[in-house]
Amino acid sequence: MNKTFDGWLSGFIGMLIFSGSLPATRVAVEGFDPVFLTSARATVAGLLGLVPLALLRQRRPQGRDVPSLVVIACGVVVGFPLLTALALQYISSAHSLVLVGLLPLPTAIFGVLRGDERLRPAFWLFAALGSLFVVAYATRQGGVTWTGDLLMLVAIIVCGLGYAEGGRLSRRLGGWQVISWSLTLALPVMLPLAVITRPASFTTVGAGAWAGLAYVAIGSMLLGFVFWYRGLALGGIAAVGQLQLLQPFFGLGLAALLLGETVSWPMLATTLGIIACVAGARKFAT
Repeated sequence: MNKTFDGWLSGFIGMLIFSGSLPATRVAVEGFDPVFLTSARATVAGLLGLVPLALLRQRRPQGRDVPSLVVIACGVVVGFPLLTALALQYISSAHSLVLVGLLPLPTAIFGVLRGDERLRPAFWLFAALGSLFVVAYATRQGGVTWTGDLLMLVAIIVCGLGYAEGGRLSRRLGGWQVISWSLTLALPVMLPLAVITRPASFTTVGAGAWAGLAYVAIGSMLLGFVFWYRGLALGGIAAVGQLQLLQPFFGLGLAALLLGETVSWPMLATTLGIIACVAGARKFAT
């Protein structure tokens, strides 16, 4: 299989898994506090990530890798999950999914800064145009909750950094190893925090919230990154990162089907515009 195609395929599978993250988080925060949800999902994923590291006797990361693993842990293990969980207390998952269309731009920027990638000017044109579609939607819709939108914006920036750093490190360590070591690094903090912030009683927590926690812990926090970081390493951080522009398309469908949230025509129009931009960015990525 062609290395570039393999990277795009792996990235696409990772993106599909990620597309259910925000709808699942929206359900989970109805039963769990955002801080507990963040620490619990990282704890479950971290414990699961330890298994292959131990069974396959993976060599510990070198000292030069630790700062990158800290950045990844802060960005995608703690930062993005916590900030999005807080944001989803103010906005719908459908609205947040459209904002996720901004994610490829900081990923590409950090890919250039941290991954030493070089991109053609036309790539930046399409990447910026896709982001403008998102900004236009977010600012023109009535009832915009600025608290939720600002939390999402910060979440997207730290996530883009975590993606780029993880894609860069995966070229040397491997995709599943990077996310597993990052989760392991965060485990001494996340496990005690999960215990401290746990609900006074779990009897009132509904099945939906438990299902949401299971999805974001196993799917979003672990399995999705196995494919995603592999895709970034093989196909290029900035190029494959543009696949995140497609996440709203799949996520909006899940939000409508599973949560009964309204998917408006402006949301669909914005998503279609974003899809056109990812096609253009892909053409000029190399």
